This record gives sequence, C-alpha cells and structure tokens, in this order.
Amino acid sequence: MKVAAISLNIAWQDISSNLVKAEQFIIRAKNDDCDVVVFPEVFNTGFIANLDKYAEIPEGKTYKTLQKLATDNSINIVAGISEKTPGQKAKNIAVVFDISGNEIAKYIKMHPFNYANEGKYFSSGDELAEFALSGANCSVFICYDLRFPEIFRRVAIKSKVIFIVANWPDTRENHWQHLLVSRAIENQCFIVGVNRIGKDGVGLKYNGSSMIINPSGEVLVQTDNKTEYACCDLDLEQVNTTRSEFPFLDDMRFV
Repeated sequence: MKVAAISLNIAWQDISSNLVKAEQFIIRAKNDDCDVVVFPEVFNTGFIANLDKYAEIPEGKTYKTLQKLATDNSINIVAGISEKTPGQKAKNIAVVFDISGNEIAKYIKMHPFNYANEGKYFSSGDELAEFALSGANCSVFICYDLRFPEIFRRVAIKSKVIFIVANWPDTRENHWQHLLVSRAIENQCFIVGVNRIGKDGVGLKYNGSSMIINPSGEVLVQTDNKTEYACCDLDLEQVNTTRSEFPFLDDMRFV
C-alpha cells in the first residue's frame, strides 16, 4: 500500500480553494502510483469554522467532490470534514471513499476537544470505523482521539493500518509525535498521522509533523512545517511478521 499524506495549509473557511488544492494533490498522488491519499481533520474549512455558514449538509459539496475525485483518479481517499443537519449540532467526521467513489466508512469523532469547546458545537460519535483499503484492514480516528489508547485497542487485532487525521497545534507537537509512535508500538500496526500546516483564522499555528510509522515504532516519514505532500510505501506483511515475532497482543485483556 502506497500512501500520500497531505499536510494541507488549509485556507480558512474557503471550501472552494481547499478543494482545488485537494484535487491537485490527488492528481499528484495518482501520478506517484499511490493507493491512498489522506487529508487532515476538517480540511475543507479549518477548525472550528463558522459552522452555521460553512459546515455542509451530509453528502454536500465537499463530499461529492471527493467522491468524484476518487472515481476519476481510481484512488482511495481518507479525509476529515464537518457536516451539519439544520437544527442539530455539527459532526466532525472522517469519510473514506474507495477507488470507485463508494463511501466505505464514515467515522464521527468520539472525543470532542472540550478544552477548545468543541463539544459545544459538535456531537460525539460512539461507533468505531473498520474498513478495507487495497486489501488491508484499516481504521481511522480524529485528532484528540489520539489521547485515548483504549479505542485503538478495540480495532488493533483486525487493523494493519490506522489513520489519524488532525488539526494539532504546534504548542503540543511533541505530544502528537510521541503518541503516534506509542500507538504504533502498542498495537503493532502502521500508523498514518496527517496534520495540517500553516495558521488558522483564530491565530493557532500548525507544524504538520505528519508521520508514517511502522509496527515496530520506526518513523518512516516525518514532514516539516512547510511540506504539504509526502508519500510512502507500506509493507503490510511487516504487521504479520512483527506480531508473530513478538505476539504480545495475544495477551490483551479487556476488563
């Protein structure tokens, strides 16, 4: 599986501009023979945008555009966006499309970042997302979810790749890095963490530091605060080998 991690410099509350850039990166990933392209949390607006104005209805403009881009380029897409049904709280979601544009997963962020009042505006999900991409079992989480290892454990046995899409600010960048490596080591799977770069509309800065980590905790890719595009081949057989050589997941207990 070859993965493109897009550390997008998100244009604040400018869906059209972000979709134009997304298309450019998807075409680049396709030309690099990537199987999967991954965009950050709420890549189409930034976090937290004016939801009444910019959060789209389910299967809205961003959803349909990504669906078409997946189909036109025969590429799998993982992306974070926000959705809002009138009269309800918004949902911070990760949506996954296969190469035919089929939605194969829609994950609602389980842990709103209440330190920044996310829970006031977004409802929390209560279901995990497990799906297959390019023949590999995968799962996806969003940003603050990374601090809760128990939900990763619940998908660990089946998953060879876990994606985390984020808007993780530079002030806690070291937490992001260490937590990603920890999730890879303790679950013996590939971790693909994709974080934005740039500055948002409320002054927060983001350094990217998108990382792709193998099941032994080795960092294969780590981006800087200027790089928006990076890709990496994942040797999925490493998951089986790592778990066979040191089978500690067999001793997991859920109490």
